[in-house]
Amino acid sequence: MRTKYIFVTGGVLSSVGKGIVTSSIGKMLQVRGYTVTAIKIDPYVNVDSGTMNPYMHGEVFVTEDGGETDLDLGWYERFLDMDLPKENNITTGQVYLTVIERERRGDYLGKCVQIIPHITDEIKARIRRVAEKSKADVVLVEVGGTVGDIEGLPFLEAIRQMRLEEGYENTLYVHVALVPILDVTGEMKTKPLQHSVNELRRIGIQPDIIVARCSKMINEEARAKIALFGTIPREAVFCSYTVPLVYQVPLILDEQGMGDYICRRLGLEARKPDWSRWQEFVNAYLNPLYEAKIALVGKYAGLVDSYVSMNEAFKHSGMALRTKVNIDYIEAEEFEESPGDIERLKDYDGIFVPYGFGSRGVEGKIMAIRFARENDVPFLGICFGFQLAVVEFARDVCGLKGAHTTEVDPETPHPVVDLMPEQRNLNRKGGTMRLGAHDIIIKEGTVLHRLYGSTAIRERHRHRWEVNPDYVPILEAKGLVFSATSPDGRRMEALELPDKFFFVASQFHAEFKSRPGKPSPLYTGFVKACLDRKAGKLRPELDQISVIRGRSRAREALVR
Repeated sequence: MRTKYIFVTGGVLSSVGKGIVTSSIGKMLQVRGYTVTAIKIDPYVNVDSGTMNPYMHGEVFVTEDGGETDLDLGWYERFLDMDLPKENNITTGQVYLTVIERERRGDYLGKCVQIIPHITDEIKARIRRVAEKSKADVVLVEVGGTVGDIEGLPFLEAIRQMRLEEGYENTLYVHVALVPILDVTGEMKTKPLQHSVNELRRIGIQPDIIVARCSKMINEEARAKIALFGTIPREAVFCSYTVPLVYQVPLILDEQGMGDYICRRLGLEARKPDWSRWQEFVNAYLNPLYEAKIALVGKYAGLVDSYVSMNEAFKHSGMALRTKVNIDYIEAEEFEESPGDIERLKDYDGIFVPYGFGSRGVEGKIMAIRFARENDVPFLGICFGFQLAVVEFARDVCGLKGAHTTEVDPETPHPVVDLMPEQRNLNRKGGTMRLGAHDIIIKEGTVLHRLYGSTAIRERHRHRWEVNPDYVPILEAKGLVFSATSPDGRRMEALELPDKFFFVASQFHAEFKSRPGKPSPLYTGFVKACLDRKAGKLRPELDQISVIRGRSRAREALVR
C-alpha cells in the first residue's frame, strides 16, 4: 500500500488543539490496525526549541535520541505509545540552514536559490524521509502556527504540492479552527472559522475535513454553516469539544464517525476499532477512588504548558492508582518575598520541585525542599529540583555554608553542583546539553530499586550541571544516599533520604517516557507515598511494583 499523508492545519488562533487532534487521528487509525507516525512542523526560525524560555513555547520535549523538540511530540508519543526520533520535528531554522549550507558548498552553482522550489523541496524531502524510515501506513503532519502567518507559508505551499505529487487518494487535509460562543447570547459563531478556511483556500488548499474546536458540541446549525461555507459534506465536519480528560478526544471524534470517514476518504480497508484498553485508562481517571493534593513549586507556574509532560505523568500515575491528582502551581519567588507563606505547604500531601534554569526563584525552591525534609512531607525533585535538593542538604545538614550550584553562584565556596567537564569549552548553547536517553545503574535495596524493580534502566536527560563528585563522600557521610549513577559511577543520577517517608529526586526526566497504561515508576511511587502519608500509615515492606501495575495492597488495606 502506498503511504498515505494526513496534513493538519490550524486557524483563528494558536493553541487551538491541533496537536491533540493529530494525536487523536493517529490513535483512531492505530485501533483499526494501521501503523502511523507523526511529524510536527514548527515555522519559527529557531533550529529547535532548546534555547527558548518555556513561557515562549511551552516545555521543551526531549526525544529518546536527544532531540529538543516541540511539546506536541510528547502528545504524539503519549497517545501513540511510541518513541519518535528528533527528525519528526521540522523547523524553519533546520530547513533554511540546510539549504544555505548547500548553497555555500556550491550545490546550486549557477542557480538562483528561491523559496520555491528549493525551500519547499527540502520540506517535502524531510517529510518523505520520515515516511520512508518509519514504513508507516499513514504519516500525520501537523503544521504549527495559524493559517495566515507569514512564516508558515512555505510549509503550506509544500503540502499543497504534495497533493499534486502523491495524488488525491493518498493525501488528506484536516483543518482545525475555533468556534467561539458569545457570552451574552450563547450563540456559536462560525465566521472566524469561515475566514480561516478562506485564507487556506487562497493559499491553494481546500480542506477535506474541518474540526471545529469549541467549548461544547456544536449544534446542527453551526455544522451546516461550516459545511456550506467550507465547501465540504456535512459528514466531513467534526467537533473537538472540551472534555475533562484530553485522552477522551479520540473517543468523541470516533463516535462522530471521523475514523471511518478518514478510512473511506483514503481508500483504507474498513476495520472495527478496538477501544477497550484505551477506555480502561479513561474510566480509571474519570472514576477515582482517592485524591492527592500536590504543590508544584516552580518558576514557570504562570503557564501550565511549561510542565505538560510532568502534568501528564501525574495523570498516568493517577490512572494506575485510581487517584485524582490535584496540582497547585506555586511561584517559588512567593516564598522568597514572604517567607511565612512557606507554611502553606502543610496543606499538601506532597511537594514537587521541577526543572528550571537560572537564578530566579532558586531560594524559594530550596525553602520548599527544606520544608519537605524537615516536616517529612513526601518530596519529588526533577533535574534542577534534584540539584537544589543537594544544595539544601549540603547547607543545612552538612553545614557547608554558602554551598550552591555554579550555575547560580560561580563564586560559591562549596560548588556541590558544577558544570559538567565536557561543557566547559563549549561556545554554543543550542543542542549542546546532555540530552536524550542514557543508561542508569540503580543501587539494590533503595526506594528507586523497589520502584523500578531493576538495577538497570534508561531514562531521558536535559542538563549541563551535575553533582560535583568531590562532595559525594561528604554528603553520603551525613546520610544522603545516591541511589542511581551513570554506568561508570561518575555521575549521580538520583538521591533519596532513607529515614524519610518519601524523599527522592532524580537528575533524569522520567516524565518524558510516561504513557497512559505505562506510568512512570518514579511518579507513581511519589503519588502512592502521598496517599500513604495521607492515610497516616507507613508501609516500607510494600512491594512497589504492584503499585505501578495498579494493584496497591496498601490501598486495598485502606478500603478494608
